[in-house]
Amino acid sequence: MGTLYVVATPIGNLRDITLRAIDVLKSVDTIACEDTRVTKKLLNHYGIKEKKLISYHEHNEEKTSEKIVNILKEKDVALVSDAGTPCISDPGYRVVKKAWEKGFRVVPIPGAFAGAVALSASGLPSDKFLFVGFLSHKEKQKEKEIKRYSETGYTFIVYESPHRLLNTLEKFTKILPDSHLVVAKELTKLHEMFIRGKPEDILKFFTENPDRVKGEFVLICYPEKRQEINEDSIIEEGKKLKKEGLKTKEIAKILSEKYNFSKNKIYKLIVDKI
Repeated sequence: MGTLYVVATPIGNLRDITLRAIDVLKSVDTIACEDTRVTKKLLNHYGIKEKKLISYHEHNEEKTSEKIVNILKEKDVALVSDAGTPCISDPGYRVVKKAWEKGFRVVPIPGAFAGAVALSASGLPSDKFLFVGFLSHKEKQKEKEIKRYSETGYTFIVYESPHRLLNTLEKFTKILPDSHLVVAKELTKLHEMFIRGKPEDILKFFTENPDRVKGEFVLICYPEKRQEINEDSIIEEGKKLKKEGLKTKEIAKILSEKYNFSKNKIYKLIVDKI
């Protein structure tokens, strides 16, 4: 029975690959990859030739995983993504899941992960952090997600594409104006850049420099520790809104947005005290 090797590849600079990863890519007959053209560039750079390349992506992953499992009955297979560690905000998880279910050995070959790379150089607290990946494309849902992640008190990591960057920075400016934010772009590449500051300042930079809104972005946010809310004030305001005829859910929503605090906690406080 073959082994499925989950191989991390460079996120930009082709020299950021491990010796072990090169050895594995040389040793296997079959490599499962997102885009065969991207993987061929890496293989050619290291003189790795005569490999069977199978393309997998989010639209064919279920079908392709069966094909890969059949190959694993006789040979080893390497699973790679276009950049970085497979399955992290990338397709591949179904292939790995199917391999485990069929009893094949799965071996990780570690390497670059853009979120960790950006965090390591961000200068923000990293003892505890939350990896978020891409936020929702829906406006309201995106705002809810940013609020929810900020309430953990941990540094959290977001991936963003260039055509949604300004919109996302606007959300951070609105929801977390006092947070500490770092935006990293084109990590390990020629035009690598780190921009640190408040969301408003970073939004202003990219608005005034639209030519810089290119490439792939990692946003690292450390939410400013919130002050404890004054329960007496919440109760008094809740009573006033109650007299105006508002329902408890509506009151909790209003006060949650005003104090940037958990709606559920405020709802419970109103129910218990009013």
